Amino acid sequence: MCTPLLLQDKANLVEDYVGDYPELQRKLLQTLDMWCDPSFNIRDITRPYQGLSRYKPEKFNRRVLSKLVFRLLERFNVDPALCPNVINQRHLRTLNYLFYKRFVEKTMTEENWADHIQSTVGENRWLQGHLVQSLLRHCGARGAARWARRCRVPPEMLPRAVAEELQKLHIQDRVEEVTKADNYEDSKKKDYYQLPIAREKIHFLQTWEETLQCWEKVLQPGQVVGVDMEWKPSFGMVGKPRVALLQLALKDEVFLLDLPRLLEQAEAEGEKEKLPHFIQMLYSDAAITKLGYGMSGDLSSLAATCSALKDTEKQMQGVVDLLAVDKQLQWRKDGRKVDGLSPEHSHEERGVRQAEKGLSLLVQHVLGKPLDKTEQLSNWEKRPLREEQILYAASDAYCLLEIYERLCKDPESFGLGSDLTESLVEKQSKKPRAKKQLNKQEAPSPSGQECQGPRMEPSCPPAPISPREFSVVCDNMLQGLGRYLRCLGVDVQLLDNEDDHRKAAEIARQEGRVILTSGLPYQTLRSQVGEGRCFSVNCSEKAKEQALQVLKHFNVQVSLSDIFSRCQVCNCNKYLKVSRERMRQLVEGSTRASGEHSAGCPGSQSCGVTVPACATAQPGCAPHGERAEGAEQSGAAAGLAGDTVLQVAAIPPGVLDRAELTDFFCCTRCGKVFWEGSHFGRVVSQFQDVLVASGDTQSVYELS
Repeated sequence: MCTPLLLQDKANLVEDYVGDYPELQRKLLQTLDMWCDPSFNIRDITRPYQGLSRYKPEKFNRRVLSKLVFRLLERFNVDPALCPNVINQRHLRTLNYLFYKRFVEKTMTEENWADHIQSTVGENRWLQGHLVQSLLRHCGARGAARWARRCRVPPEMLPRAVAEELQKLHIQDRVEEVTKADNYEDSKKKDYYQLPIAREKIHFLQTWEETLQCWEKVLQPGQVVGVDMEWKPSFGMVGKPRVALLQLALKDEVFLLDLPRLLEQAEAEGEKEKLPHFIQMLYSDAAITKLGYGMSGDLSSLAATCSALKDTEKQMQGVVDLLAVDKQLQWRKDGRKVDGLSPEHSHEERGVRQAEKGLSLLVQHVLGKPLDKTEQLSNWEKRPLREEQILYAASDAYCLLEIYERLCKDPESFGLGSDLTESLVEKQSKKPRAKKQLNKQEAPSPSGQECQGPRMEPSCPPAPISPREFSVVCDNMLQGLGRYLRCLGVDVQLLDNEDDHRKAAEIARQEGRVILTSGLPYQTLRSQVGEGRCFSVNCSEKAKEQALQVLKHFNVQVSLSDIFSRCQVCNCNKYLKVSRERMRQLVEGSTRASGEHSAGCPGSQSCGVTVPACATAQPGCAPHGERAEGAEQSGAAAGLAGDTVLQVAAIPPGVLDRAELTDFFCCTRCGKVFWEGSHFGRVVSQFQDVLVASGDTQSVYELS
């Protein structure tokens, strides 16, 4: 029964069907896992259903099925051991990724890599076989023998050449490796950020006595604390990561808290709320400035580690998420010189091969040298921690202090506003306010930034408007948000990646649009437009949540007729309606013309436009905008007025044969072709909370 539903891309119905029956859940997972066996021929399953309505065999492959299995394992809380094929394939991808990081990118240390290899392969003979073959490719027989011995691969698993080399290994090999490691450490000191404090100022805490001394120093009014967390990489396995190490950096010392050990000790003593209480005190104290980088992700993992901390993000005050600064600097950079980084510190001139990103890139911009990230993917749950891990963890937290100090001291040299401290540190009254009294723009965002927008009295919300009455310009770091709003019928202009953010203010003034931005550009842009015409969204949230935030703040009332009323490529809201038979003629004509003019004529595939939010490769977009009726009578051709070419060659094979499709809708500005499909239903389900009832007679397509 489930097979035809899966072939119709209706996995949600399958999930609901087995939702209340654990035995059916197990049988479904075992069946899906069997189909993921490399020796299983999936066509044997799909062949009997080829005549099925809305048949989508492209959705029925091992990669898609594997993702479905992992989602169901997590949803139904089933032991992953029930699905050995899927688990083995995921471990194999992890193994290949680790080899890439070690031997291609060369961004993992030997010890770090070995920890993960041993953890991933374990005693699994199938994975051990793949390990040996990969070792041969990357290390040769001698290197493979050395690693096979270290990873305890059974001798009978080794090829003859590797087994022979294993017999020849001598102690000298280890001496050579140590010498190489020493040379590598010397080079790192020259190329990467180095902790400015002595090693004895880094404290690894595993007892409550030590931790209490830490909290006495940290919980001081006016204190500035760099906060970071580490956890064991999941490599795509089931479950959320659990924090294994909490780093707290002060000006003169760094504390590394062994979170699993401390939580275990507190629970054994019957005081399991002790550690969560201290952490909540830290995050909720507005008198203590907490520095982080991507704090929302860290706090999500912290909540998965200890359920008592699930509301920490809502309660936090006095936090500065330097991810916002990072986005601003990278946004300004975009291939141009970033002020504040002297030429002698140029990362490119040092000849380091791998491009920096994330916090490491921010450290490079502000402090002159990047972080050494070779320990980033360490097994942080393994004890004792290696010295390299301890230094890495301390550096990750301490560098936040130095970045913050440098930016606050001289923000202009980095192209930032002079009021950096005021714009980043959340200024909140210690007195809690009722939730309903908070204006949406005054509520603290998860990233710790204050969403500073137009101040309106809570008792006077804006009058409801339709998407057709709402026009915005999105800053170039919010293109995902812009595409979502355009899906819902909002008139959206998107800045290109190379555009200066000040162009948003120019467009807003000329066309009467509201500016949507995030982070530091807000301070500059809001002064260039009228009151209430600039809005700062939470940069740490996903695009869908950002869209909901904007719709609710401006009281935009979305109805079914608004969805896809605008072209997702060019923002036009006028369409030409073409029947299926007429569209078939246009496609056939385009195919013939394409054959006659191999150099690439208008209408060929090469002339097509890619649609990010609604790709033609996945049918499912039925626009509901203004439609130019009477296309049949006027005889629609492959071109429109103004030399607009219909992109008929981009329609995938098989779409014209779908009986339920009677009409196609062509954008009159760019020629993009749309048709009814499941994407409309997905958007409706994602935004059902903000949809309003209307008198529309148009149907909801394929909501299942």
